[in-house]
Amino acid sequence: MRAWDFAVHYRVCEMTTRQEKIKELLKVEISDIIRRELKDPRLGFITITDAEVSKDLRYAKVYISVLGDEKAKEESLAVLQHAAGFIRGEFGRRAFLKVIPEITFKMDTSVEHGARIFELLEQEKRHEK
Repeated sequence: MRAWDFAVHYRVCEMTTRQEKIKELLKVEISDIIRRELKDPRLGFITITDAEVSKDLRYAKVYISVLGDEKAKEESLAVLQHAAGFIRGEFGRRAFLKVIPEITFKMDTSVEHGARIFELLEQEKRHEK
């Protein structure tokens, strides 16, 4: 890796302490808001897996994992997207920030991907015996 490539890579991956704190706060508070405040029966079993915050702290992507089939995942994501304004307002009341990030929800497929890899490894192990 050349020095310039390293500098670009480091700058892109670099996250400030403030971003890290807001990221963790987003995960904890949004999880609590979903569990306590949202009473929509279409919401499945949702887990907040990760969050990303922009450098200017105005935008946030919150990654979720939903237990269930594709229909349950799509419905849960739609409900959260619809309730994003409410969640943002509630987060703002709890976080006491100057700028409350605009929240978008994204489906995190890493859990399914990891389960699929594990399944393939188990199949390979059985075929070797």
